[in-house]
Amino acid sequence: MRSAAVALVAVLVVSSLGGSDADAAAPDYGEALSKSLLYFEAQRSGRLPYGQRVRWRGHSGITDGLQQGVDLVGGYYDAGDHVKFGLPMAFTVTMLAWGAAEFGADIAAAGEWGHALEAIKWGTDYFVKAHTEPFVYWAEVGDGDTDHYCWQRPEDMTTSRQAYRVDKDNPGSDLVGETAAALAAASIVFRSSNPHYSHLLLHHAQQLFEFGDKYRGSYDSSIEEVRSYYASVSGYRDELLWAAFWLHRATGKEEYLRYAVDKAESFGGVGWAMTEFSWDVKYAGLQVLAAKLLLDGDPQGEQHRVVLEQYKAKAEHYLCACLGRNNGSNVDRSPGGMLYVRQWNNLQYASSAAFLLTVYSHYLAGAGERLPCPDDDGDSPGAAPSELVALARSQADYILGRNPLGLSYMVGYGPRFPVRVHHRGASIVSHKENNRFIGCMQGFDDWFGRGRPNPNVLAGAIVGGPNSRDEFRDDRGNYMQTEACTYNTAPMVAVFARLHRLSSTESDLAVVGGGVPLWDGTAGDISQV
Repeated sequence: MRSAAVALVAVLVVSSLGGSDADAAAPDYGEALSKSLLYFEAQRSGRLPYGQRVRWRGHSGITDGLQQGVDLVGGYYDAGDHVKFGLPMAFTVTMLAWGAAEFGADIAAAGEWGHALEAIKWGTDYFVKAHTEPFVYWAEVGDGDTDHYCWQRPEDMTTSRQAYRVDKDNPGSDLVGETAAALAAASIVFRSSNPHYSHLLLHHAQQLFEFGDKYRGSYDSSIEEVRSYYASVSGYRDELLWAAFWLHRATGKEEYLRYAVDKAESFGGVGWAMTEFSWDVKYAGLQVLAAKLLLDGDPQGEQHRVVLEQYKAKAEHYLCACLGRNNGSNVDRSPGGMLYVRQWNNLQYASSAAFLLTVYSHYLAGAGERLPCPDDDGDSPGAAPSELVALARSQADYILGRNPLGLSYMVGYGPRFPVRVHHRGASIVSHKENNRFIGCMQGFDDWFGRGRPNPNVLAGAIVGGPNSRDEFRDDRGNYMQTEACTYNTAPMVAVFARLHRLSSTESDLAVVGGGVPLWDGTAGDISQV
């Protein structure tokens, strides 16, 4: 660890990089999209494919599950360590799949559709493997405590690869519910290009939902090892509602919608008004899905309008809170404009908010409606779809460098970004460059404590980010701010794709003089995009 004096120098060094956000170049959303998908290749566990683009990574975890007699090779590491945590991994894939289902045309227009499918499939392939029996799901590989005692490349791992499962006697409704949601959302994405695979994913999703609903309980009550890392504070009811809405969207079966309607009150779906959407708390996301049914004029939605209107009101509470128009019950913002929820890894909340704002603006525009907020007055009939996109864009721009420090919080993007990311693989010389084995404590001695930049650039990773005062310290030991997580980047894939498409439209209109831009970042409508 570095001394306080050296740490202070680090703060000053980062501050010296800054410029005003007005001086920052216009963000390149296409580049940000490409890099965000590249990041998931750096987080891969297992035997890497021939087309692997992140060349400093190698095969890892290739015996996962061997002790238990199951094949658990593959999946993603969640952050800078090497545990495969099921709940955040599933949420990551759900967000990638939702973004692809909603804005697939925008991702394809940017030339990244193939990479988006690969990112989703790397996760769903693993989920199918981990679901070895109808009422058995393998929740985790590796142990957080022993893993955190070591600083090694994934290719050199000597830590425990113990695998943990949930079953009828040790339930995990939150974990299997989130995994069901991920598989159902992904089945929509693969429906046209790979119908057989889509059917397989949906089959597993339905089985997992049945498992979670029939044998109810929180997975962190069944697996003690996860409690210090990804405890399910919100419980399992939000994940079961979340899965039900996704299964309804994927299958069209009214039984799943009826489930969400019947349990709307008892499971908190219409009672919890949230100002957070995250890997743990799904209420805002499922409330947005419920609202979509009404905004789309779905016939099944109309049959359950009374309850769905209650869901919709809670979705609007979240969105208005982000906009700062919720009668005082708003999401805080830093002086530089970042949506702020809490100190630890705050950018995960800013990115997930940007996603829901982008998605809901799309739904509103399609329905020709606006977002009513408590702070509206007679002269303000609600927020236009473009206002939601404008806030999402401000969060994307903040992440990409339009902030008080002039620092991009996406690694590898722009001239200034964190170079001491808290990430084992990135902070140690590549195994392909030097295959000399690096032991558990040797990594701490030789690599973790050195003040130099990481030898490998973790391109596309969005780090935890600054505090409530826009302050950030680029220090490998400052894991609250410098550790990146898959669920920080996953929601931004669709956001970057959408903003890239809208920005391209603006440029085209400016060049040909073809009328008023469909979105100018401040006002207007995007209904024609």
